Amino acid sequence: MEYEKDHVNEETICLEHGDRRSHHSDKVKKNLVTRLNRIEGQIRGIKGLIEKDTYCDDVITQISATQSALNSVAKILLEGHLKGCVIDRINEGDEEVLDEFLITIQKLMKK
Repeated sequence: MEYEKDHVNEETICLEHGDRRSHHSDKVKKNLVTRLNRIEGQIRGIKGLIEKDTYCDDVITQISATQSALNSVAKILLEGHLKGCVIDRINEGDEEVLDEFLITIQKLMKK
């Protein structure tokens, strides 16, 4: 199955050719990469704080901020997946995608 429907307000286009992939607009990719680069820097900062024997509460605060940033990335991806891939697959009659989506939500909620 191939899903190439261009969404008017969506920024994710999903294609399926035996393997699953999502294709984000350049704007969304840039946003995600920028966020991930920032998170990468936060992780390096946390490592540095630990190496410098920084007060634990300060380190935990930075870890919390990093987790929040990762959650924001996940929310962006989840929204695009729901509005793009999931809707397209449901419209094609593939209701199995709902079970996959629920498993994904459960994975995110464990954290």
